[in-house]
Amino acid sequence: MTSRLQAPHEPTPASTPRRRTVVKAAATVAVAAPFAAGALPAQAAGPPPLLHGVASGDPLPDGILLWTRVTPIPGATPGSGTGPDTDVHWELAEDKAFTRTVAQGTVTARAAADHTVKADVRGLRPATDYWFRFTAGATTSPTGRTRTAPAYDAPTAGVRFGVVSCANYEAGYFSAYRHLAARQDLDAVLHLGDYIYEYASGGYPETDQVLRAQKPAHEILTLADYRLRHGTYKTDADLRAVHARHPVIAIWDDHEVANDAWSGGAENHSPDSEGPYAARVRAAKQAYFEWMPVRPATEGTVYRRIRYGQLADLHLLDLRSFRSQQAGVGSGAVDDPERTITGRAQLDWLKQGLSQSQARWKLVGTSVMISPMAFGSVPAHLLGPLAELLGLPKEGLAVNVDQWDGYTDDRRELLAHLTDHAIEDTVFLTGDIHMAWANDVPVKAATYPFSKSAATEFVVTSVTSDNIDDILGVAPQTVSLVAAGAIKAANRHVKWLDMDSHGYGVLDVTAARTQMDYYVLSNKTDVDATARWARSYRTVSGTQRIERADKPVG
Repeated sequence: MTSRLQAPHEPTPASTPRRRTVVKAAATVAVAAPFAAGALPAQAAGPPPLLHGVASGDPLPDGILLWTRVTPIPGATPGSGTGPDTDVHWELAEDKAFTRTVAQGTVTARAAADHTVKADVRGLRPATDYWFRFTAGATTSPTGRTRTAPAYDAPTAGVRFGVVSCANYEAGYFSAYRHLAARQDLDAVLHLGDYIYEYASGGYPETDQVLRAQKPAHEILTLADYRLRHGTYKTDADLRAVHARHPVIAIWDDHEVANDAWSGGAENHSPDSEGPYAARVRAAKQAYFEWMPVRPATEGTVYRRIRYGQLADLHLLDLRSFRSQQAGVGSGAVDDPERTITGRAQLDWLKQGLSQSQARWKLVGTSVMISPMAFGSVPAHLLGPLAELLGLPKEGLAVNVDQWDGYTDDRRELLAHLTDHAIEDTVFLTGDIHMAWANDVPVKAATYPFSKSAATEFVVTSVTSDNIDDILGVAPQTVSLVAAGAIKAANRHVKWLDMDSHGYGVLDVTAARTQMDYYVLSNKTDVDATARWARSYRTVSGTQRIERADKPVG
């Protein structure tokens, strides 16, 4: 059995962000560290503890990426840059008791990588559960469980993912992660972005709505800031639990850097007061690759492809690093072919991957919604709240220019590629706007349903980040009932829309169909929040259409 060790990817330091244009927006398993959510005990002198849990990610048929962080001395907090280099031993076994160890090794936790470590283990069996742990000095971590992907040519019967997006630490508890950690039937958890938020404490949500304070209290700008914010998030017991139970496949959206980020700047960044945007991006990306169980596929980006046998190819996109600046709402610039959301290289990579895929299903992880939205019939009294939620000017609603609606030529080219090459069974998986949707993706929205649907899209709501009810302080099914009805009337390809709930999805893929089960939380401000099934939608192979399913998969 061989393995390959990989030090965390290290881009470079960074710099700044600020305001908000809002939202683009069951018991804890035994592997969770036995601390209350959001609080870690004070560290006394002694063996170096592993305070931030264990994680795995980016499964391959023969490999998995393992992660942890060591705190070598009490003062070596995330972002501090202090503390000695510390050797960390890792083990991977076929059983939870570690009587059948199949791989092990030692890697050094260094201050230069914020004392995070990764082990990129290879030579494993496909579609197999493994258990892993780390040891630093006399300290042994909780045991984590992970799972490899099926062999590339395997006739896989099914695969099941948890799906999440948009987890704001100050806005609520991460109960969605706890409920996913308690499930025994997931191959992996797909995180579609906004894993952390960059705002100052009380910046979003506002101070009177802050449930628990994050660190640092100021808006994060530097490498030390981003490291500390990541470290704060991983003090949450529910977050540690889901990482310890399932491999996580993650992409970023904007808040891993700054709100409404694009290749050269962000809405929440002021170069005059916060320094060069490029420095901030370098810092944010370095901290991300240090703290997340993610392999950087191309230098400084997260777009990559993970295959699940003959059943599904998962194409993961980076829609922040290469995009043009957002156009003004109502501007004809949204149709400018010189503007891009993907960048030329990534769009060509995606088109080629879709064309060459031998898998039944082509799943595309996209951090922002690809389905078009029109707002012509939305009542005037709802324009303001919806504008705030969707990041649009309150004077009038045209398109959400931060989504694919603001980059229509890229969308046109991609959908034309699907139809021109008769590529069937493409499903977009999306987060970002803190609402749950089930959509057909029409080639021409104006003539739908008479025009062709090129694909389908499942959008999951937020784990905690504010939705329209939170923003307005109203009860569910009041404002949202009218707004959702108006949006659906103007967008006939939208089959379902939930503007009220927080929660997560469970995506089940078989040869016959892909189904998303939507689960909602009882109360994001309750640390013991329950979860219930709300709705299910599916797309049957060969149809490129959404239909309702009458029950969840399990």
